[in-house]
Amino acid sequence: MSGTTDAHYILPDQLRVGLYIHLDLSWMDHPFSFSSFKIRNDAQIAQVRALGLARIRYSPDRSDCEPAPLVVQAQAESESEPAPETIIANHAEPDPAILAKRERAERLKARRRKFARCERDFMRATHTVKLVNQNLFSRPDWAREETKVMLGKLVESLMQDGDMAINLMADRVGGEDVYVHSLNVAVLSLMLAREQGMSQDELMALGLGAFFHDIGKLDVPPKILLKQEPLTSAENALMKEHVVFGARIGAKMGLSAEVLAVIAQHHEHVDGSGYPRGATGDKLTLLAKIVAIANTYDNLCNPANPQRAMTPHEALALMYAQYRNRFEAAPLNTFIRCLGVYPPGTIVVLNNDAFGMVVSVNSSRPLKPDVLVYDSAIPKEEAIILSLEQETEIQIARTLRPGQLPKTIFEYLSPRKRVAYFFDAHAAAGADEVGEAA
Repeated sequence: MSGTTDAHYILPDQLRVGLYIHLDLSWMDHPFSFSSFKIRNDAQIAQVRALGLARIRYSPDRSDCEPAPLVVQAQAESESEPAPETIIANHAEPDPAILAKRERAERLKARRRKFARCERDFMRATHTVKLVNQNLFSRPDWAREETKVMLGKLVESLMQDGDMAINLMADRVGGEDVYVHSLNVAVLSLMLAREQGMSQDELMALGLGAFFHDIGKLDVPPKILLKQEPLTSAENALMKEHVVFGARIGAKMGLSAEVLAVIAQHHEHVDGSGYPRGATGDKLTLLAKIVAIANTYDNLCNPANPQRAMTPHEALALMYAQYRNRFEAAPLNTFIRCLGVYPPGTIVVLNNDAFGMVVSVNSSRPLKPDVLVYDSAIPKEEAIILSLEQETEIQIARTLRPGQLPKTIFEYLSPRKRVAYFFDAHAAAGADEVGEAA
């Protein structure tokens, strides 16, 4: 957290509710979620005093009040005090709050290991996607079967009992762009369908349809696909033909009728306002309706021109406020419930004025996401991830667009240019084990 240019210090006896303080200690050596925070109650004052600090740094400009008056005796004693980092208390036994903090830190490490495993799974999937795309025309049967193997692993993990966490993935690894629209739509579609209670066979068909939904764009000229300015009428008409192209390519690949229906209908809307046929809801398959929701969300977050990208929070709000007549109500509501009010990738300001980025949402607790928090006292590589389910006093106050962040905080949080998701279907099994992590 940022402080003032000139350091201001007070003695422990001067602590008051409303003061914004900075603990010049390792995060492991105090019981609080943040090293800088505004004191909210007398219990926090007691905890700070128990740390035994000779003096405490505070920010007058971020405080609600002045420090408590300094008595003459305390002032005289302070002149002979050692450096601020010196601890005057000598506890015979470790503070239970510190021990609890260390246990939370161990759970956070375990959670980071799980998150790293999820990223490895994601990278393997993106590698498969690239191989499939490279061999789609030269080896269509191989491409189809390889995709089935990849999706089969995802579906198998989804069929296990327990909660499911939707995690934000890196959009670039080693300088390479790893965001893939087809994989993102497949992951989001499968997440939604799992919550709808679909069977394993239905999930497989849905996954294939979602993965190949835009396969027809392979027959659309790259200059149109990659164009960042608005398309002309002729270009837009050709772009819409990708649905027809896709159904034709899918048939040559030997995809099932269920999968072909998804490809043919993923731009249709239940109110008849979609294309290519303007079909209404009763003419559309449920699988196609699900992919239409996931595809719309991903297109809003990840358009061809990143300058026009909406934040995940804005995209969900738009879909519900202005687009909801286009979609089947039950799947749309489930989709919004799963991602929560603040989907992964959303930049937030917490009620203690800390900046953060939502990195994970649990499908059963979507209103209490995990947030990566900016703290200038902690290296970026060791950034704290708070579970708002467990940090009951901490709440999201508002959202920001990434461009509204100060430069140092932007670089610390590293907002994604492309919002990519992957799921951890073992979230419930590890929930108690890893505590407040993401």
